[in-house]
Amino acid sequence: QLQLVESGGGLVQPGGSLRLSCAASGTTLEYYAVGWFRQAPGKEREGISCISSADQSSRSADSVKGRFIISRDNDKKTVYLDMNSLKPEDTGVYYCAAPKELFRLCRLDHVPWYYYWGQGTQVTVSS
Repeated sequence: QLQLVESGGGLVQPGGSLRLSCAASGTTLEYYAVGWFRQAPGKEREGISCISSADQSSRSADSVKGRFIISRDNDKKTVYLDMNSLKPEDTGVYYCAAPKELFRLCRLDHVPWYYYWGQGTQVTVSS
């Protein structure tokens, strides 16, 4: 059973940077697509960025393109989200997730497609 744990959240000023980590245990992460999601207070959970397993192709929401970079280190069983030029509207709880099936291309358009979820890490962008 795949288990995911996020870390790296915190309070940062607008324009600052943070690196989120999604660490896997229970099984190898190498064969899973992984997505990062954000949920702001009173809003639905939205897909931010994802990375596939085999070809490591990635997708990002328009709101974070050019600012957020997703990457993975399969040896460390970890997926990272480097967040730059942070804005107050980036505030929320950030979750990483993986689908039940292996070797899938990642997607951001259908949250229920993801099966394994971490507990989330809070990111607050404020001066």
